[in-house]
Amino acid sequence: MAATRYRRFLKLCEEWPKDESKKGRDLGTFLRQRVASAFREGENTQISDPEKCDQMYESLARINSNVYKEKFPRAKDTSFTGVTLEECRILLATGNTYEEKKGLRKTLMERFSSKPEDGTPEKAEK
Repeated sequence: MAATRYRRFLKLCEEWPKDESKKGRDLGTFLRQRVASAFREGENTQISDPEKCDQMYESLARINSNVYKEKFPRAKDTSFTGVTLEECRILLATGNTYEEKKGLRKTLMERFSSKPEDGTPEKAEK
């Protein structure tokens, strides 16, 4: 049974996308490292908690196959902040320059720190 679990995790690792813009912080790379660590002896690895191992696999497989994205579709491709997917990628990417990120951060700060036009501070509603 350990051999089957090992092969399932290997297949999941092959399918899991790598995000080259997140060097050292990529979830796919982290997943591959954890699988290699957990299955040090490959198919001969003894699994101490098979139920937990299976649950972990099922959870990762659901994430990888976008089960929740399809189950709960989004009306827009932005977050509550109005930040687009591309803007998020720029902010989170490892290789982007400070100036690229600084400009986007400034835009976001302006978007969220705007005051009412009459100059009076907003009051929280009770």
